[in-house]
Amino acid sequence: MRLSAIGDVLHGLPVLNALRDALPKSFLAWVVEGRAAQLLRGHQSLDELIELPRGWLKSPRAILELRHKLRTLRFDVAIDLQSLSKSAIAARLSGAPRRIGFDGVDGREISPWLNNERAAATQTHVIDRNLELLGRLGISNPAVRFALTDTTATTAAVDTMLQSLRPREHFAIINPGAGWNSKLWPAPRYGAVTRHLGQARGLKSLVVWAGDQERAWAEEIVAGSGGFASLAPSTTLPELAALVRRAVLFVGSDTGPLHLAAAVGTPCVAMFGPSPGERNGPYGAMHITLQKVRLTGSSKERRTANGDAMAAISIDDVCAACDRILDRLALGRTG
Repeated sequence: MRLSAIGDVLHGLPVLNALRDALPKSFLAWVVEGRAAQLLRGHQSLDELIELPRGWLKSPRAILELRHKLRTLRFDVAIDLQSLSKSAIAARLSGAPRRIGFDGVDGREISPWLNNERAAATQTHVIDRNLELLGRLGISNPAVRFALTDTTATTAAVDTMLQSLRPREHFAIINPGAGWNSKLWPAPRYGAVTRHLGQARGLKSLVVWAGDQERAWAEEIVAGSGGFASLAPSTTLPELAALVRRAVLFVGSDTGPLHLAAAVGTPCVAMFGPSPGERNGPYGAMHITLQKVRLTGSSKERRTANGDAMAAISIDDVCAACDRILDRLALGRTG
């Protein structure tokens, strides 16, 4: 159970794949709500996807329908990766006799009272912490796999998109959005990074977005790029995955598209402020996570903080990180 946020769902995918690898004949289902369901539909490791509307917990009818659906499937085990009240309630509604969730600081709200098997995480990164729960099932140190594949339709859509935008063979993806205002890096700085990528590396950038506010930031970045960036069209999440897979570099802050880029194997430069980069950053050695200031306090306090932690990351910091990745990929300089 990992219900809503795109990044959270992506961080749960290695658990799904580890279960499939270790228990190939098992029936695996995932309860999800909202837009993140797009990433799970048709996934090769999943037998059933149970999609919920946002706000389902406030609807007695939706709760009863979920309970009926889950009880019909007769689950033996429910794994609550989120370990919040909402996800723990969904696990309890399943009727599974074993409900595995987090203990300690990761077992939040009422989840410790609803999950009857709990484990305290010891690893640092959220993906490794999620995988620790599988120890309750005798699964230790599984490989980290996301196994996101492009469909024929998404591949065709991205081919058409790239033909119209006509970037060079190699291009970067810029994503200015974030779920919290305190995670945003200023749009003019992204514009400066696209100029650097164009002038120093001969690299075109595509700026992706979702929603009116992000589109406005994306247009500001393109306007300040000196002609080195183009505005991407609106995309679905599967189309974004296919697009990002084609890029040689992704630049953005702590947001769903960043973790999507990491999941499809695109090197990332990630800027972090209110959340810890070593825990929530893109997973793997190919990425670079930049964090100058570490905020403490509750989630609400960090969510509503000002932008100082992100502003502490300079344009030069980001450009240097981009250069390190591009040098590693042997993409030459222009001057």
